[in-house]
Amino acid sequence: MRANDMKMRIEHDLLGDREVPADAWYGVQTLRAVENFPITGVPISHFPHFVAALAMVKAAAARANRDLGLIAPQKAEAIIAACEEIVAGRLNDQFVVDLIQGGAGTSTNMNANEVIANLALEKLGHPKGAYGHLHPNDDVNRSQSTNDAYPTAVCLGLQFAAEPLVAAIASLQQSLAEKGQEFADVIKMGRTQLQDAVPMTLGQEFDAFAVNLGEDIDRIGEILRLLCEVNLGGTAIGTGLNTHPDYAVLAVRHLAEISGKPVVPAANLIEATSDMGAFVLFSGLLKRMAIKLSKLANDLRLLSSGPRAGLGEIVLPAMQPGSSIMPGKVNPVIPEAVNQVAYQVIGNDLAVTLAAEAGQLQLNAMEPLIVYNLFSSLKMLATACRILEERCIRGIRANREQCRRHVEQSIGIVTALVPHIGYANATRIAAEALANGATVVDLVAAEGLLTLDELARLLSPQAMLSPGACIA
Repeated sequence: MRANDMKMRIEHDLLGDREVPADAWYGVQTLRAVENFPITGVPISHFPHFVAALAMVKAAAARANRDLGLIAPQKAEAIIAACEEIVAGRLNDQFVVDLIQGGAGTSTNMNANEVIANLALEKLGHPKGAYGHLHPNDDVNRSQSTNDAYPTAVCLGLQFAAEPLVAAIASLQQSLAEKGQEFADVIKMGRTQLQDAVPMTLGQEFDAFAVNLGEDIDRIGEILRLLCEVNLGGTAIGTGLNTHPDYAVLAVRHLAEISGKPVVPAANLIEATSDMGAFVLFSGLLKRMAIKLSKLANDLRLLSSGPRAGLGEIVLPAMQPGSSIMPGKVNPVIPEAVNQVAYQVIGNDLAVTLAAEAGQLQLNAMEPLIVYNLFSSLKMLATACRILEERCIRGIRANREQCRRHVEQSIGIVTALVPHIGYANATRIAAEALANGATVVDLVAAEGLLTLDELARLLSPQAMLSPGACIA
């Protein structure tokens, strides 16, 4: 069908009449927003958790309005049923407005209002656009403003979107811990400032990776509790204009029941309407997590470098040929991808910071940028954790011979002998070993500072890897 043969319907708003595709579930205000904001190419539908949260907010409002006698029961039930279908995934593709938009989220709110209204109209036996029977603003948006419905949906949607990330981190942590057990007997050199330090096991190294990531699971829970305080019922600026005195408490109570999340009304709705503090904290946590993941990726790349002219202490699973010109080359592509995700999340945090700072008086008009970046960061981090675990960590092998060789040839093991031969002797031995290529063991034994039996005991894994054992 040619574009000019497409069936259309006429809808009206403040600016006049417009033709809307007859089969579209959205309406005229959504159409204008699509035309006005072709910014990122990322529509609301890209984040289904946010779409579901929007529908939950609208269902909670409809329940409260019905209970308070502010909307006819038949209309309310149609709206609630429409919202339930959207939560279940129907019409997700009709949420077409770009995440970044002017208007502090009004276009997103109206996209939801229009889709829900038209789906509710269908349930009442009316065609799309027959808003005389059920209206996007008068009915679906009853007792609401974008300024309370939108941020409430954001708070709720972020809680849903965080669940896949928490699961991915937990799974990655478990895989790292399993590698820690697998490599528990692999002696290697620890390094500081990229220089040989003292021996450790490869298992200890991977155990540390696991513990480092696991800390953030608790931190996410703490931040999500802040997102349970919502400003639903505050309407335009937090004063609750155009609402029933009991509406805010009732709507939030319904929202908690619908969502399964312990949402509560914010203590001060005016403050909650303008403040972006919880979002800033959440973004900062995601940045911290990105930094940890990037450091892990860096370490994996270093430990696997070579494979013969680098450290080569671990072998990453080969995922794809690494060069169009160098035969046999395999690159650490999964850790490299994780690094890039981390850099993007770090950049997203700066954008969130600037947008939060840009709030003025009773509203922050830059909230759509905050929303875009938070949901993007959550999605990218969850994916990065998943592919790092599935396509890298699980398949890592230890190069046991290389690890052992590094320890035997290292000058760093002389540190374990300091309590027995003194710092001055140890320094001299280290310098001589570095100068002529001899081993620490050979030099100490040649000078008679310790016997070979004493050296074997002091430089055994049991002695070097447990506190105080080397001075017993």
